[in-house]
Amino acid sequence: MNQPLLEVEDLKITFESSTGTVEAVRDFDLTIYPGQSVAIVGESGSGKSTAAMSMLGLLPGTGKVINGSIKLDGEELVNLDKKGWQKYRGSHIGLVPQDPMSNLNPVWRIGTQVEESLRANNVVKGSEMHSRVVELLEEAGLPDAERRAKQYPHEFSGGMRQRALIAIGLAARPKLLIADEPTSALDVTVQKKILDHLDSLTTELGTAVLLITHDLGLAAERADFVVVMHRGRIVEKGPSLQILRNPQHPYTKRLVKAAPSLASARIQSAHDQGLESAERVTANVASSDNVIEVRDLVKEFDVRGARGDKKVLRAVDDVSFDLRRGSTLALVGESGSGKSTVANMVLNLLEPTSGTVLYEGRDTSQLSSKELFEMRRNVQVVFQNPYGSLDPMFSIYRCIEEPLKLHKIGDRKSRENRVAELLDMVQMPRSAMRRYPNELSGGQRQRIAIARAMALNPEVLVLDEAVSALDVLVQNQIIKLLAEMQEELKLSYLFITHDLAVVRQTADDIVVMKQGAIVEQGSADRIFDSPQEEYTQNLINSVPGLNIELGTGEELGIELES
Repeated sequence: MNQPLLEVEDLKITFESSTGTVEAVRDFDLTIYPGQSVAIVGESGSGKSTAAMSMLGLLPGTGKVINGSIKLDGEELVNLDKKGWQKYRGSHIGLVPQDPMSNLNPVWRIGTQVEESLRANNVVKGSEMHSRVVELLEEAGLPDAERRAKQYPHEFSGGMRQRALIAIGLAARPKLLIADEPTSALDVTVQKKILDHLDSLTTELGTAVLLITHDLGLAAERADFVVVMHRGRIVEKGPSLQILRNPQHPYTKRLVKAAPSLASARIQSAHDQGLESAERVTANVASSDNVIEVRDLVKEFDVRGARGDKKVLRAVDDVSFDLRRGSTLALVGESGSGKSTVANMVLNLLEPTSGTVLYEGRDTSQLSSKELFEMRRNVQVVFQNPYGSLDPMFSIYRCIEEPLKLHKIGDRKSRENRVAELLDMVQMPRSAMRRYPNELSGGQRQRIAIARAMALNPEVLVLDEAVSALDVLVQNQIIKLLAEMQEELKLSYLFITHDLAVVRQTADDIVVMKQGAIVEQGSADRIFDSPQEEYTQNLINSVPGLNIELGTGEELGIELES
């Protein structure tokens, strides 16, 4: 144990760009011992993935290591040629990449892709290949592995694809596994299963793990040691709980404060002590009038069965709830629970098979096209993916102005003023008007999407996983922004999400869905304090870092807002 497995010293990595040389990573030092788990945390662009990829000789584009040393078992890796790297990749250092859809070959069967990693590292004799592939997939937690090996990536869910990547990463029994945001796109329950599985597998095999994540709660729960990166440099490192409970660097303090799971843990402990939560901004709901009422909603789809025969899939099964004016209702559940389908019916984008959606007491299915157009003005939506929901050919000005034009509001000059106001509201510089979506980061795009949704002064915002693709710091800013807007403009939010940590910070009421039906609903405090259903308990217990004992704000060096 005393001999380090990996030693990185004084690492400096640069990229060449049109404007000159960019230093992506500098003064980077890291030591990992056999069997140890280490997490690198930081927001997007902090250099954490770049540092990790240099350990595999996989720097993208013009990236190169111009200074420092990377040693594995005492052997220097920095100046290896292509053949030299092949000896280490897979068999000494394995990788579980971030996005399972783009990292699996869509035209190869899953089994073939696992087989390829065994072949590349000469691990198994040809005759034993098939049985070894099935064994590895079983080991990664895929049931019915024999049949699954013959399937293609598109036939797998996100969680299953991630398991296949874990099987590939561990196929050649590496001494070190680099897991780059291995669960960022997954539901909390699936995420927990996969991380538990990865933990037990790596412990069994004695593999050291380098986990790259932007979620501090996750890092603290899963790693012994945490390294915090900011703008290409390490700003703080140490045992994970020590860093969490007593962050020294201002940036680490900001990260601890912004991590949704930890903010939720703070709300929970404040609540348990009978204090009014420090972070949560609850809209003052004076009366119990409902802006949207959903009654006995059912949605069925015709699907083809295994033999091409017609079957009916009940995606939404008898769902009823009320959205109180000026409050936030969270619709929570795993992928496939039917929550987005419900949202689409509330927005009148999907026709219910049966049941009704009432907006301001009126059945939306009975509205004339003119009345529906008017309702659309008052009920706006912010989608999950800011990359797909803004037209890449439109400037930011046109993206935000479009709804105003469509609803024939104001003349050119007044529309221009309104767009400027909206950019101020979402805390974006007015100069952004002339830019295009591809010039903005994910968080900035999501702000533009919110500005566009707010253009017509709606009463209701439907937020479909609106913060799930964002870094914790950006996520925290957007959540705050939404809370401020709600307070000021008395907005009502229908929040669709699988992230319970975010729900703890934002929701007044919660509806928990599973396989199309509601399993539990009630106030946020009641559901977090005493969940009645096992399914809800599992969802809450799966939030990474929610069960970590945190000190008070003073111990954390954080000023909690009153």
